[in-house]
Amino acid sequence: MISIPYLLSDTVDSLPGIGAGRAKKLEKLGIVTTRDLLLWYPRSYEDRRECCSIRQAPQERSVCVKAMVAAPPRVSRIRKGLELVKVNVVDDADAMELTFFNQSYLRTALVPGEVYLFFGTVERKGSRFFMTNPVFEPERNQRFTRCIMPIYPLTAGISNNLLAGAVRRVLEDCAGQMEDPLPASVLKRWQLAQTVYAVETVHFPPSWEELGVARRRLIFEELFFLFLGLSMLKSSGEHTDGVKCEPFDWHIYADTLPFTLTKAQQRSVEECFHDLCSGRAMNRLIQGDVGSGKTVVGAACAWLMAKNGFQSALMAPTELLAEQHYRTLSPLLAKSGQRVGLLTGSLRAKEKREIYAKLEAGEIDLIVGTHALLSEGVSFRALGLVITDEQHRFGVGQRSALAAKGDEQRRPHVLVMSATPIPRTLALIIYGDLDVSIMDERPPGRQEIQTVLIGEDKRQRLYGFVRKQVQQGHQVYIVCPAVEESEGDGVSGAMDLKAVTAYAGQLQSSVFPDLKVGFVHGKQKSREKEAVMSAFAAGALDVLVATTVVEVGVDVPNATLMVIENAERFGLSQLHQLRGRVGRGSEQSYCVLISNHRSPETRQRLKALCATNDGFVLAEEDLRLRGPGDLFGSRQHGLPPLRMADLAADTRVLYEARDAAQEILQADPGLDLPEHQRLRQRVLSLFEQHRDTFN
Repeated sequence: MISIPYLLSDTVDSLPGIGAGRAKKLEKLGIVTTRDLLLWYPRSYEDRRECCSIRQAPQERSVCVKAMVAAPPRVSRIRKGLELVKVNVVDDADAMELTFFNQSYLRTALVPGEVYLFFGTVERKGSRFFMTNPVFEPERNQRFTRCIMPIYPLTAGISNNLLAGAVRRVLEDCAGQMEDPLPASVLKRWQLAQTVYAVETVHFPPSWEELGVARRRLIFEELFFLFLGLSMLKSSGEHTDGVKCEPFDWHIYADTLPFTLTKAQQRSVEECFHDLCSGRAMNRLIQGDVGSGKTVVGAACAWLMAKNGFQSALMAPTELLAEQHYRTLSPLLAKSGQRVGLLTGSLRAKEKREIYAKLEAGEIDLIVGTHALLSEGVSFRALGLVITDEQHRFGVGQRSALAAKGDEQRRPHVLVMSATPIPRTLALIIYGDLDVSIMDERPPGRQEIQTVLIGEDKRQRLYGFVRKQVQQGHQVYIVCPAVEESEGDGVSGAMDLKAVTAYAGQLQSSVFPDLKVGFVHGKQKSREKEAVMSAFAAGALDVLVATTVVEVGVDVPNATLMVIENAERFGLSQLHQLRGRVGRGSEQSYCVLISNHRSPETRQRLKALCATNDGFVLAEEDLRLRGPGDLFGSRQHGLPPLRMADLAADTRVLYEARDAAQEILQADPGLDLPEHQRLRQRVLSLFEQHRDTFN
């Protein structure tokens, strides 16, 4: 029978052992074609190269042992849901007993007299040898032993061996069909391996050294195309005509404020004003730590737009935040004669119609709102500036949807405000299409938040401190990782996790019966959540027990204590965001982290938070310890996902790839030369949703 080779475009259901059912399961992983399969890189590896006799096998690590099955496997049922299969195997000198759990099919799979390679850890009890649940295969047909074994991300119904076998088969047929997307000049300049070698080696590396060579090539390629696309996006934005403002001295606006701008605020205002008067569409990120005064910079931009006869729109992620911005900005801009409006989903139909009419007539200079600003009924007389608050809550698409309500010929300027400190390497990628203004100063009068780490043994003293803060007229946040007790992770035990609803009830009834305790969590309806947050902001509650929904919340200057239960369950950046909920007034504020976790890495992370209030320092540390997590994801930012690169570990390759991309674009900014057509097509396919921008 003639075997027809597979093509990179073939669907995986044509592969042996896959079929329609398993193809559906693979589709959940994003694997549809054989090409997808080759690009599904291992998440880790297991070194199975060492092979020992039964007696020589070390007891502290897994190795391969060559042995013959001496007798038919024995199956015994211990209890419902638990079957044991025991098999005796022998080599030239010794015997060993193998035990498998719930694998009754092995009674026929392991054939007496057949020699197998068993990979696992050998245990020794006296003169007897044992192995539990080893990986095995016949010596005459070995594929996944005596090798460095790839370990893949899996889904239910797909085993690692099945996936590895399918990858091996596709590599045999299809690897030669892969064209190298990198120009020969780049391969030579940066000493990179060919793509076929890299893909084959990353799946089945002959050695750790060769794996390193392959990984570097694939990481470089990912980051190189990411930088090419982002640079082209940014340069296309630079050539986009924007609303052009006549310059006004920002000091005129600053003189109307009841406070003095920090140097960081002044610098950011100047950078924004330069963009707004340049004639090109502004795409700027103001990245500032919690409480650094970004909103005031946004207000200055809205002031300049109004002076030039244009309207501005500020979109916030929640109604509560939108209302807070409205209350903050109205008095700041009223002195200059500017009109500020509020548009949220909860307004009555009549109120919404009135706002729509005023916007269309140009009777509102700055509209503050939620996603309601994207509604069909919203149209502007002259939209010149779009401001989005807390960018990590909005995708690129929403930012663009609001900007699309402006003039097609003169694109509105875009200003993004983010309180999430992001390491420089990560910001380089996530916000590659934006210019960045860094605000690294706190407004005068704000004190450093004192942060301490305590264990369970100090709980009663902590409760005393909570009561003392309330007696002094202040308020307290207590943040928990779970909503209900059933949400425990099953490892530490459900009851070890402080759960919001039960804990709030316990505090109210047993610990603080004379105080007003409320709770808020993400599973509540929006109106319910916002009612509780409003009550806390108004001072009607003394203690608010919450999940991380308060991470992006309203300013409550009267809150001076943040208590974080099970602090080990949060990342450093998230802990810093939560800590930023206090310290927003002039009073000394405190953050108490509670954790009994003894892991040295966890203690190091939590102590880092106690040592500094600088969010950017903490973000770098968090990236180093935990990786980029959800800060980088195509779902959030509309950018292609990274399959191989680790932004925390691969910094050197990241800068090499950036330099390589810049060298190419300096010579050919639009990738228009014949030798760069393959590069251009690859960028277009990776940045599919931005295709129009490149044309």
